[in-house]
Amino acid sequence: MPLAASLLMLGQGLAVAVYATAQFLLVTYSSHRWTLVWRRWRRERSARRATGPAAGGVAREAVTSRFVAGRAPSRGAAAPPVATVQLPVYNERRVVERLIDAVAAFDYRRDRLEIQVLDDSTDETRALAAAAVARHRARGVDIVHVVRDERHGFKAGALAAGLARARGDVIAVFDADFAPPPDFLIRAIAHFADPDVGLVQARWTHLNRDESLLTTAQAVQLDAHFLIEHEERMRAGCFFNFNGTAGVWRREAIESAGGWQHDTLTEDLDLSYRAQLAGWRFVFDGTLEAPAELPAEVEALKAQQRRWTKGSIQTARKLLPAVWRSARPFGVKLEATLHLTGNASYPLLLVLGLLLLPVLLGQNRLPFAVVVALQIAVVLLGIVPVTWFLAAGQRGAGGSLARRARDVGAAVVLGLGLAVNNSRAVVEGLAGGLGEWERTAKRGTHAGAAAPAPYAAATRRSGRSEIALALYFCGLGGFALAAGEARAVPFVALLALGLAWVGWASFRASEKRAG
Repeated sequence: MPLAASLLMLGQGLAVAVYATAQFLLVTYSSHRWTLVWRRWRRERSARRATGPAAGGVAREAVTSRFVAGRAPSRGAAAPPVATVQLPVYNERRVVERLIDAVAAFDYRRDRLEIQVLDDSTDETRALAAAAVARHRARGVDIVHVVRDERHGFKAGALAAGLARARGDVIAVFDADFAPPPDFLIRAIAHFADPDVGLVQARWTHLNRDESLLTTAQAVQLDAHFLIEHEERMRAGCFFNFNGTAGVWRREAIESAGGWQHDTLTEDLDLSYRAQLAGWRFVFDGTLEAPAELPAEVEALKAQQRRWTKGSIQTARKLLPAVWRSARPFGVKLEATLHLTGNASYPLLLVLGLLLLPVLLGQNRLPFAVVVALQIAVVLLGIVPVTWFLAAGQRGAGGSLARRARDVGAAVVLGLGLAVNNSRAVVEGLAGGLGEWERTAKRGTHAGAAAPAPYAAATRRSGRSEIALALYFCGLGGFALAAGEARAVPFVALLALGLAWVGWASFRASEKRAG
């Protein structure tokens, strides 16, 4: 056999081996989604059997409300704990007043409530925050405006600096884009009657869910994260995380776990695992809702995703050894590993897409069953579990069947479209180094508002990588059809559609900014 032909066969064999390995890993992560949804389905089925078909809806509510907080204490009840509410802000001029006004309206005993506006801003946010703080102090609210000389440690540094001067036994944290309801704090604190509870995490709801298909797709992803992931991990005794906002900590849990640290970009995920390793139990209360604003521009979303993705890999590198040294059951350790490294699915998706061409070209040298399995398994074992997981989240959130199908489809496509952005973040997280803590731009408006100025992080090159790959995958889909390999088209088409959506939106934003 000529040397060139031998090298070609060797290259194709290597591509197939890498493709199969990537597919196996991706199926492993997808199976994690199957497990979460299976737990949810099994639990709801048990509840229906216990109560009868007529009470199915009531049974689901009873099951999901197992940890619902009590109402405000009655007259004569013991005084609630002293609570400190921390509001870390950085250049949030569009939303800072809304946040401060919402928290200052908490229905909580005035003498037991302290509010800290932890302001690292370098723009007019500082003056707006100072004026809002002065306005509420004038009516008797214990609220302070804390300004640091330098932004050391980013958000974690601000929270640690505030904690050092806080007087609260429980510590609530809200990001700038949230507008919690008046009864939020009193409902959350009722969970701390259990001395083992270190954190109560609320469910995020969405102020601008219907503003665009982009915000709707994000809402679907977050609904599944809270209603399926958090709920089922909590009930199974697995690790789950504080989401950085809309949560209330027991101060002792923060301090016993080593406090806020800023050696990762996800200080919330880092502290969550350290606190649970220290023995604290976390509660997710799906009935306790905190409205928030979703990123309305794709560049803002990409910045948020980069931080979350890179930070999760940094946290995995930092804490997985401690997780595996702990006395937790093997299944809990494995689930924690999949949780912390789950963003590795993004580069795996790109590997599968990029190596599909050599796999197709070399298929005449492979058993037919292998070729079919490699092509079909990507969709059936990779995309279908994620789709089912998102659909289960929307079932819990409500809405018509037709609307849910459209929204879940948009969420799947958006997730694929973020593959390039998040793959880079995974590589950076593995490479070491902290990196910059990117803030997520907020608009401070609801659906129907005028479009904001182009996102500041957009550059002239924004979106070009996604567009180039989308064109490649379109060509690959055409080649697969011409070669009679229609089985490969669904995956390639979805990947091309997602990359084209994200890439074009990024490119338009960069052109507007350049103009």
